[in-house]
Amino acid sequence: MRELIKNEQLVTIVPQDFKNANKGRVTDVSSEGFKMELKYKPEGLFVNHICDFYSFTENGYLYFESYIQSMENNIISIANPVKHRFLQRRKYTRIKFIEEIELIFNDNVYRARTLDLSAGGMKITSQENIDIEKEYNVSIKLNDEQEIKCKYQLIRVEKGDNGLYTISGRFIGLGNIDKMMLVQFCMKKDMEKETKREV
Repeated sequence: MRELIKNEQLVTIVPQDFKNANKGRVTDVSSEGFKMELKYKPEGLFVNHICDFYSFTENGYLYFESYIQSMENNIISIANPVKHRFLQRRKYTRIKFIEEIELIFNDNVYRARTLDLSAGGMKITSQENIDIEKEYNVSIKLNDEQEIKCKYQLIRVEKGDNGLYTISGRFIGLGNIDKMMLVQFCMKKDMEKETKREV
């Protein structure tokens, strides 16, 4: 763990309930894991519960899953993760994501289908020529329990030979909890895909 986490490093911890996300500074690193002092009171964090961890390092953006071994006031001990990965190629992991959605501007509703998704934006396809100058309200259902609602700003529109428009755009006004939810969702889907390849 010493090559991944160092003293004074800032780490974000995200439990199952995103609202209880916290951050802290590493105070000690050992062969078994590391300790960190949390910035906020550790509400919604429990010993032996799996959480997601994120930290910016000299090697890129680090992500791993682990659990809290012990907790005393704002000091928590984290076990060494079994697996970790760095996000270097782009700021956010992009995954294939096929879902029917609607872009809404005032009373106008445009139907589209997502092609891929990241915490920064998404690529979609539509039969309708959607005005690139406007921002659209959009809802993206990740699963039965998680749904993202925000504005979608078009960046590029290309018309294909089949008459369909392929649109790239970014999310505007995405809250921190929704952004973390998207980061976590895309990361887990990407890691699931890699695990299937290894089997």
